[in-house]
Amino acid sequence: MDTINTDILICGAGAAGLTLAIELARRHVDFVLVDKIDGPFSGSRGKGIQPRTLEIFEAMGVVDRMVAAGGTYPPQRKYRADGGYDEQPSTEGMAPSPAEPYNLPLMLPQYLTEGILRDRLAELGHAPRFGHELTGFEQDADGVTARLARADGTTATVRARYLVGADGGRSLVRKALAIDFPGESMKMRAMVADLSLTGLDRGAWHRWGDGPGQISLCPLMGTDLFQLQMPVPLEGDIDTSDAALAAVIAARTGRADIALHAVHWRSVYEMSSRLADRYRVGRVFIAGDAAHVHPPTGGQGLNTSVQDAWNLGWKLAAVVDGAPAALLDTYETERREVAAAMLGLASKLLEAARTRGDLRRGRETQQLDLGYRTSPLACDARGDDAVVRAGDRAPDAPCRGAAGQPLRLFTLLAGGGWTLLRYEPVGAGGVAPRKGLRIVTVGMNGELRDDGGHLRAAYGFAPGDVALIRPDGYIGALASDERDPALNTYIASSVI
Repeated sequence: MDTINTDILICGAGAAGLTLAIELARRHVDFVLVDKIDGPFSGSRGKGIQPRTLEIFEAMGVVDRMVAAGGTYPPQRKYRADGGYDEQPSTEGMAPSPAEPYNLPLMLPQYLTEGILRDRLAELGHAPRFGHELTGFEQDADGVTARLARADGTTATVRARYLVGADGGRSLVRKALAIDFPGESMKMRAMVADLSLTGLDRGAWHRWGDGPGQISLCPLMGTDLFQLQMPVPLEGDIDTSDAALAAVIAARTGRADIALHAVHWRSVYEMSSRLADRYRVGRVFIAGDAAHVHPPTGGQGLNTSVQDAWNLGWKLAAVVDGAPAALLDTYETERREVAAAMLGLASKLLEAARTRGDLRRGRETQQLDLGYRTSPLACDARGDDAVVRAGDRAPDAPCRGAAGQPLRLFTLLAGGGWTLLRYEPVGAGGVAPRKGLRIVTVGMNGELRDDGGHLRAAYGFAPGDVALIRPDGYIGALASDERDPALNTYIASSVI
């Protein structure tokens, strides 16, 4: 039996596990990423990437690859009984703005998203270990001892400082921790499948019927496939053979000209809405579907999972590097509240889709307005009437470097450390440089110029104001005076 020593053991190499691995890798934290399946997931299941997740993928260095591989959502085309149809946009969005550079979700099948993340992880010198199943673990005051069974019949023991279960809705990690997973069944079962077919144009998301007889065929951007979605009976076996799928497509569409050529992936699942009571027990955490499951409506699941990992990654790295272990408590505090809101939204959208066939998506699904105002990491010394508050997502802004080159704020933040923005300060700075903190002075005598006033508008800055931005792109603290005791106590708390 092999013994492996590492800082972090990640179980589950889906979108959440890969995001966490990339975040640890770029921060030079040692980890092992394992998954019990023999190879990468091959289906389209989570195909929507929301604007906030696109911002995260930009910081990870993969957003342009994602956009190049995918495409925008096509309009919804709902067919009437007379053979005609009505068409409407699938998503409602405003034009991109200086503060919000991404305004619409990207459609990209999950297997392509995860493939791009694996490529990025490979560039950082790491790879998932497929065919490695977690069979059990114990923890003590200093770490976690986990047991793995390999596909080749051998076993291994991993000794890690922390364990993260990103191992899906049936999470072994969650069950081993005896974490309750309360919720409810949505009393609805559905089939999803990736198909090669002819007879439909790829310029629309095609939909027929209402209630239990509805069916949709959506062109999957970045591929030549269509994704089938349809409700199926709640009880009994479902025939998922190619012949059965061809027959149900003909029956529910009323079309004889749609020819099914191949089924590349298929899945039948029962919808439910569940939220784990806890996200952490000692040195073990859960993330993604291990912590929350929900209907697929609104494209929230993969995005919420990625953002779980994004939140946890920098905190684990900081604690490994010497920050107080209490920082890790804020992961559950911040992310569980977000997941609870997401579950409510997904359920509301499911009801709209089930009763009215309404699949339009607006700003509420884009996750740009989610934040952590009630977090212990939010320190707001400017007052409640500020344009943005501590805990909010940090807006972007196009600026200019003192050397004359254009520079977006997001480009400065992509390094992943803490950033203190000093806006047109008067006199010497009140915060001293320290490891892990980048101090950026904005103004005519600073390194960054706000020529267009975009920083001032997005943050409500006045001369002398400061904003402390967290490694994950959320505002940690705001103050009108760099010497504000609350700000300096925050910085001196050794979180940074």
